[in-house]
Amino acid sequence: MALTPQWLDELRARVTLSSVISRTTRLTKAGHEFKACCPFHNEKSPSFTVNDQKGFYHCFGCGAHGDVIRWMTDQRGLSFMDAVKELASEAGMEVPAPDPRAAQAAEQRDTLHDVMKATQDWFVAQLAGPEGERARAYLATRGFDAHTVQRFGFGYAPEGRQALKGALKDVPEDKLIEAGLRIAVEDKEPYDRFRGRLMLPIEDARGRVIAFGGRILDAQKTDAPKYLNSPDTPLFDKGRTLYNLHRAGPASRQTGRIVVVEGYMDVIALAAAGIADAVAPLGTALTERQLELLWRLVETPILCFDGDAAGQRAAMRAISRALPLLRPAHSLRIVRLPTGLDPDDLIKQRGAAAMEALLGEARPLVDVLWEHERDAAPLVTPEDKAGLKARLLAHVETIADRDIQALYRRELLEQYSAFAFPRREGRDWRGAAPARPAPVRSRRAAPPRDALAAAVLAGLQRLPSEIARHAETLATAPLGDPRFEALVDAADAGQVLESAQIETILAARGLAAPAPEEYAGLRFGFLGDGIPVQQARAELAQAVSLLIERPALEAALAAATARFEQDLSEGAYAEQQRLLKRKLEFDARLRQMASARAGVAQSTPAKPMAD
Repeated sequence: MALTPQWLDELRARVTLSSVISRTTRLTKAGHEFKACCPFHNEKSPSFTVNDQKGFYHCFGCGAHGDVIRWMTDQRGLSFMDAVKELASEAGMEVPAPDPRAAQAAEQRDTLHDVMKATQDWFVAQLAGPEGERARAYLATRGFDAHTVQRFGFGYAPEGRQALKGALKDVPEDKLIEAGLRIAVEDKEPYDRFRGRLMLPIEDARGRVIAFGGRILDAQKTDAPKYLNSPDTPLFDKGRTLYNLHRAGPASRQTGRIVVVEGYMDVIALAAAGIADAVAPLGTALTERQLELLWRLVETPILCFDGDAAGQRAAMRAISRALPLLRPAHSLRIVRLPTGLDPDDLIKQRGAAAMEALLGEARPLVDVLWEHERDAAPLVTPEDKAGLKARLLAHVETIADRDIQALYRRELLEQYSAFAFPRREGRDWRGAAPARPAPVRSRRAAPPRDALAAAVLAGLQRLPSEIARHAETLATAPLGDPRFEALVDAADAGQVLESAQIETILAARGLAAPAPEEYAGLRFGFLGDGIPVQQARAELAQAVSLLIERPALEAALAAATARFEQDLSEGAYAEQQRLLKRKLEFDARLRQMASARAGVAQSTPAKPMAD
């Protein structure tokens, strides 16, 4: 019998989480929860909470989160089964007998773990011996000290097709082949996979050796791959493994980040420079499973790629894999290294501080996606520009989360519109200098409307050239104010949009221009006098961004609240709380933008600006 979800739920229900945690961590009662200084990272004020009712702990500082079993594995260092057995004994429950087939598979894996351990010990011994001299010389050129060599388990696989077999005489041939250490070919004697290579162990989340990577040392062997990894085995699935994850995971709790580089030598170079929170895929592009492993640690991992063409292709492969998986607050940030430099080169030339500074400038995924497609092909003709728009929207359509999809569409189309339809300073669409219109007052008072929408409308009336820039974004957003539709239709029809015509365009549909009382209290800079035109445009664009973001955010929060009210699960609660936090952050941004500005008076209707 296997450990069913129902059995594990019963185990969790019978054990009080706070009583288990309080054995090693001092807890203080705080309402319906307990609080403490987090045991997973150093802190002076408590940000670690324990909720017995919901059955989970959470740290708002480092993100550590889990149930009582996760506590036993992460904090106590037990294996999953050891944790289950200890908790079951405490709860008076019998652990179900394992499935015979599962037990056989586990026994097989245990045997292979022994084989890998013996092999690793032999590789390390060879590095220290006479045959490892070339490998030691290579490590010296990389600048790795003895501590780094020992910590990462460097070894050496000597030349000779039967060297490993001769060293591990007690290990059956079939086990060496099953572990990926020997290669079997038809009608020939099997031979060692790794020969004449600097060796690195690849370890699982518990630090056990499950595979190897080998770097060639003989530069004359142009027919052999520079790096060679173990094949997939019962222990090793390269698409589900990240190199150095068992070390980088704990480090990420201290730094709040995880860095993904292209290879394991990059990981080691960063670690030697004091950057311990780096991992690497193993000869493949990032897979969906690897992305999920990263998101368990941090919400926005940093992908660090070389600045050459191959590095940019790797970045786009990762972005394409990530887009369908994006979910609220979970994304990627991208760092592009200077052309011709890898992490080790950058650190040697400019120091670890330069690498840290570069990581601190990691860019959002959406910006990197836009720049890649913009620069992917010449954009000379209208057809070229239409192709750019089609490529961007094709990426957007792959995003499964509808809220994020809508926000990506808005962001990318806004950047596309600014690029494809650049403003011509001081000229209208005919190339003539526009006449300065007289101030226009609304003849009809509009009924009470949304203040943010009214403020944006007033800003568009003052800066009519901005209507075309934001037309596509405004047309696709569920704003609920028909005045936006009127302005967008006018822009699409090619009408001359000047401040003096806005009121006429709205009146033709029975609508009134926004009056000051509609947006009273929102003291945006673009609604006041004396602000430079460029600054007014930038602030109006920010207000449009807030206006577009709000409906999607409010809809997502309402849906999450409804889900939580129905099932009261931990996941639904966490999602509702996360979106509520985002809504509060949104409101804070709006208040900050709409705060009073020195010298800005809005007691009178806004005047049109020279555009």
